Amino acid sequence: MRRRELIALAGGAAVAWPLAVRAQQKAMPVVGYLASATPEVNIQLLPAFLSGLSETGWVEGQNVAIEYRWAEDHYERLPALAAELVSRNVDVIVSTGGTPGALAAKNATSTTPIIFITGGDPVEQGLVASLARPGSNLTGVTLLLVELTPKRLELISELVPRARVIALLANPRNPAVETIIRNVQNAARTKELGFRVLKAGTESEIDVAFSSFVQLQAGALIVGSDPFFYSQRDQIVALAARHAVPAVYERRQFAEAGGLISYGPSFPGTWRQAGIYAGKILKGAKPADLPVQQPTTFELVVNLKTATALGLTVPPSVLARAEVIE
Repeated sequence: MRRRELIALAGGAAVAWPLAVRAQQKAMPVVGYLASATPEVNIQLLPAFLSGLSETGWVEGQNVAIEYRWAEDHYERLPALAAELVSRNVDVIVSTGGTPGALAAKNATSTTPIIFITGGDPVEQGLVASLARPGSNLTGVTLLLVELTPKRLELISELVPRARVIALLANPRNPAVETIIRNVQNAARTKELGFRVLKAGTESEIDVAFSSFVQLQAGALIVGSDPFFYSQRDQIVALAARHAVPAVYERRQFAEAGGLISYGPSFPGTWRQAGIYAGKILKGAKPADLPVQQPTTFELVVNLKTATALGLTVPPSVLARAEVIE
């Protein structure tokens, strides 16, 4: 599907709309949708978000308008995009950009309600006072992606027991990068494993990181939680195959694309919850009264074809818990 068609499905880029159309739509409540990634990535989850909105009585184009802003993996654009949505007097901002997007929205306004979807601990990130009582104009959903990293390390260790050194692919442009590194480092120390960090924030840097993997004498790789890495999943999975790197990922789409194993929450359920919260706020609820939600469903996916190509035997203990791609 072409990029233009994807943007059209997402409701259209607001910057291209005629002023007359904008004037008509401002008569409705307006949701500002702030995304770190591209329309192509978000289009997979937008239906779940719109479903959550509809569950609370809101249908895009009928009684609510949505203005979309895409940072397209350039996190430095997020502050300006968030400020633009605030200047448009949107009724609520929904940030789907993880920590970078949530912080950009928070810094842009202390009054406009914000619903965030983030991968880490929103209390540690300074987004809310507590999960139960957010205490400001922000609430949302945490995917626990950062907190689940030790579990991913455990899984890749089960698949590659000979690996005595574990590497982490991390994006230095992500504000949560130090937390991600610290979590993996602590988990590796607990299992008495060596630990190395490969940093990449561009396509070319990802290429370099994989070329450096062998020099580090690492036996397996954890791909860190980051929207940019998800956008580049085809590149990352292809490089892992080319360099024979056993790797574990956060989303099932990596395993479906040929990655070895993935473990993480159900993303559509999270986007649906964000839609429900946005709908409640449009009806008058305050973010401070809406507890930050956490995922309850987690997906473990193993690609047996990739395991075979890497010469790995998947333990029965993993197979018994996993969805298997053959």
